[in-house]
Amino acid sequence: MAAPTTGTPVTEFWADVDRHLVRYGGTFTPEIIASAEGSFLRTEDGRRILDFTSGQMSAILGHSHPAIVETVRRQIGTLDHLFSGMLSRPVVELARRLAGTLPAPLEKVQLLTTGAESNEAALRMAKLVTGKHEIVSFARSWHGMTQAAAGATYSAGRRGYGPAAPGNFAIPAPNTYRPDFLAADGSLDWRRQLDFGFDLIDAQSTGNLAACLVEPILSSGGVLEPPPGYFAALREKCRERGMLLILDEAQTGLCRTGTWYAFERDGIVPDILTLSKTLGAGLPLAAVITSAESEQEAHERGYLFFTTHVSDPLVAAVGNTVLDVLERDGLDQRAVRLGEVLRSGLHELAGRHEVVGDVRGRGLLVGLELVVDRETKQGSDALGAAVTQRCLELGLHMNIVQLPGMGGVFRIAPALTATEQELVLGLEILDQAIGEVTRDWP
Repeated sequence: MAAPTTGTPVTEFWADVDRHLVRYGGTFTPEIIASAEGSFLRTEDGRRILDFTSGQMSAILGHSHPAIVETVRRQIGTLDHLFSGMLSRPVVELARRLAGTLPAPLEKVQLLTTGAESNEAALRMAKLVTGKHEIVSFARSWHGMTQAAAGATYSAGRRGYGPAAPGNFAIPAPNTYRPDFLAADGSLDWRRQLDFGFDLIDAQSTGNLAACLVEPILSSGGVLEPPPGYFAALREKCRERGMLLILDEAQTGLCRTGTWYAFERDGIVPDILTLSKTLGAGLPLAAVITSAESEQEAHERGYLFFTTHVSDPLVAAVGNTVLDVLERDGLDQRAVRLGEVLRSGLHELAGRHEVVGDVRGRGLLVGLELVVDRETKQGSDALGAAVTQRCLELGLHMNIVQLPGMGGVFRIAPALTATEQELVLGLEILDQAIGEVTRDWP
């Protein structure tokens, strides 16, 4: 048996990283993380790092929340995993409770593990119910790296893998900071943009439009929030073509934006809703939620999405605890209050630093876009990378989105349990990092 690796010298640790780990996107953060609690990570050498991304935008209750820890300890000692056709009380309870947080007719729930998997299942269901196969998504979308989800993802990961599944189409993502269709006042003419997008879809479609899969706020796409009215108009486009509307609320669901679901702002109800990251608060739990009518239609046509960890009791119990804490602590309203603090602080930074081009977002999902010229909105990958690195050195973990045609956009998504003091600390570090990096910037 190989010797345990815990406690090996740091140089040996990184040598093992180079020797044995597959690199799966970007670069590894040059820190060895030993523990995490609340809003902070602790490195092996004792440094504390404020986590402004909630892990992978998932740990909405912070790290090692006492209620989650207690649930995992209790549940794993009684019932952890079952044959996929077996049911347990935590699974049925979570399905019932999720349905209770949603408007009619969303009431049928399937519990899975990841966002990609839930989107895969939703697309499979939509194709079966409609009898069609074509899928429309935003050109800046991220829905996952499995086959159908990756086919509907346009922000990254398309090159070098051969042809995607036929029938995947993109429409322009509404970017109010960088409008491509201009109204008379210079703002984004999103109605004209949407009409243009669907004119192109109609020209390419073979008459098999099944669904439109979109995020209410495009996170990996640069924290882009479509204007009020956009999703009602998009839903009408879908209705006109017999398409289902699927909303991917992996990062926006369960109170992060100040309401339980981001789509509530727009007064619409999707045909299928997918949840993931926030549902497990950092543990692998996802859900597909639809109407009884659609579920019945899919069932009659032989819907099959049988996975190893479908309806697992351990993570379902965690999901119930997540709902308990969200409800008990009123974290939807807390996200509103803290989001105002965060955006106010970022606007103050914009007043001090010319490189801050835009502040946007809702609740505790906020984007800050860096530019080297506010007039031209010219971005710089190097600037974003330098600020990210300096933040980490100063004790703040940030995530920068760098896409062609955009500046570097920080996705800021602290835990809903973060304190106002922690947000202020993060803003102070970011302020210092931007100031130091830009002081001698060419």
